[in-house]
Amino acid sequence: MDPKPGGLKYRTALITGASGGIGRGLAAWFARREVKVFGAARRLEELEALARELQGQGELIPVRLDVADARATLETLRSIDDACGGLDLVVANAAVALETPGDAPSWDAVERILDVNVRGAAATLTAVADRMASRGRGHLVGMSSLGGGRGVPRHNTYSASKAFLTNFLEGLRIELAPRGVQVTTIHPGFVKTPGTAGNTFKMPFLLELDDAAERIGRAIVRGSAEFSFPWQTALMAKLVRMLPNALWDRAARSLGPGRE
Repeated sequence: MDPKPGGLKYRTALITGASGGIGRGLAAWFARREVKVFGAARRLEELEALARELQGQGELIPVRLDVADARATLETLRSIDDACGGLDLVVANAAVALETPGDAPSWDAVERILDVNVRGAAATLTAVADRMASRGRGHLVGMSSLGGGRGVPRHNTYSASKAFLTNFLEGLRIELAPRGVQVTTIHPGFVKTPGTAGNTFKMPFLLELDDAAERIGRAIVRGSAEFSFPWQTALMAKLVRMLPNALWDRAARSLGPGRE
């Protein structure tokens, strides 16, 4: 059953990476369902534009935040948690997907991915986890990826960062469930966003942004432990994880810019 506006269990939510892509779509999805959304991102002007777009439909409060600064992320989320009487939902969505080819590595790119996708995501998810546990309620969500199942040439750091996030969330889920805190891991396939617009490889079963936000929003409201979509890409990813190393190595080497 589709969640009805005003019928959700969340009063407040904080979503990182809300200035564009999936984060923006998800922030709008929850705001239109009468959830007070704190949209966090570096690009404040984009957040303010979204807030204006949602006027009369929902409430979005722009928050300038670079999750690469883990300490600032912790402090900002705890301050918001204090001010709003407790965050009900926190979504660690902010991420970067830079190429880090093994034969020409750029430490700047590797470091940026680790700072945002690993340290930033972990800070986002742990900032108020203890407070949620004390309150006996709350929901933590992390945006992983179907691309985190194996090492991917030219994107090895990105795929590794998503593998970290998946395992980190699983540990949180097991530990926090008895304390009344839900944890959800989202594994999207390819979604049409500014971030994927420049991809030079074929993206099978590419989804429109609104469709992806709808699917993710429903999965969060259902309280799913994990949600992978679309099913075709999820099945492909599952099969790829089962391949012997020799077969995966051969298949992966055929991937590259401009190849389909």
